[in-house]
Amino acid sequence: MLGTLFTYGFLIFLPVSAIAHFAHWGAVPLFITAALSILPLAAWLSRATEEVAVVLGESWGGLLNATFGNATELILAIAALNAGLIGVVKASLTGSVMGNLLLVMGLAVFLGGWRYREQEFQPTVARVNASAMNLAVVSMLLPTAAHLAAPNFPAERLQQLSVWVAVVLIAVYGMTLLFSMKTHAYLYDIGKDAATDKDHGDTVNLPLWIGVLLGATVLVAIESEFLVSSLEAATESLGLPQLFTGVILLPVIGNAAEHATAVTVAMKNKMELSMGVAVGSSLQIALFVAPLLVLLGWFLGQPMDLNFNVFELVGVAVAVLIANSISSDGRSNWLEGALLLSTYLVIAVVFYFDPV
Repeated sequence: MLGTLFTYGFLIFLPVSAIAHFAHWGAVPLFITAALSILPLAAWLSRATEEVAVVLGESWGGLLNATFGNATELILAIAALNAGLIGVVKASLTGSVMGNLLLVMGLAVFLGGWRYREQEFQPTVARVNASAMNLAVVSMLLPTAAHLAAPNFPAERLQQLSVWVAVVLIAVYGMTLLFSMKTHAYLYDIGKDAATDKDHGDTVNLPLWIGVLLGATVLVAIESEFLVSSLEAATESLGLPQLFTGVILLPVIGNAAEHATAVTVAMKNKMELSMGVAVGSSLQIALFVAPLLVLLGWFLGQPMDLNFNVFELVGVAVAVLIANSISSDGRSNWLEGALLLSTYLVIAVVFYFDPV
């Protein structure tokens, strides 16, 4: 019932947000309706990606999932980047990493742990993902440390430094795809487990789902423009700190589909798939989306770099540390999920009071 309302019912906000935009209802109604309209679009984008991936096979399907897995967050970030809201872009990136590792994984581990005393997943994959996430944190830490050590460090040089780091991160992301899809694909049988949930007798209507994929992408781009155009005025009217909006609200909107998927499969005792969704999404953000936005900022003339404020950096480091600690043994229980959720709640409170 809730899933049906989420997937179909919230589509009503698509025309409502368009009316709010063209009828000039104001920033707050436009911000709220645009945000609510992105939720079902994210779900349809995820569903269409899964359907097309089934037809294309494991290798191309994996690449498609990697490309469109965080399409909502990427489109939102590009819209904000194009509008010059660099702080919002950086906040949404760090918020997505924290949200996936603490909120999404926390909900999955907590609810799955209530149904099953203890759940298991592949520890080798968890260790590989942990190493990749550690690299992502280091790649954020060093440019920030360079800026803190030399406050007069020229902005142009900092952006050039970030561009080179971005190239390395994208190369690492390519290697993770090669590792998971080709050389060590046997460790990632979670995709096959997910496929068993489908009726293999059903025929996927490829043209239909490609149309849904493209249509949902275009609509997400339009709604993202509505959202970003009203962001500053709406957050000021609602009394919400802009940093809190970027770190907490926007990632929750963009990660809605992943939230639902990770929790649903965890409650079916498919913890490998659940962890793959949560951690895999964080890796995509850290190793692909963030460096891609740095390169796009370079081409667009927007000074996007990897220099984050201290609170964002500490939040990401804490999220990676506790997530790696909990996932390293390949086992989980409800208390570990509660610890992840509690950490996310503390971080959300800190950003709400906007110490920066």
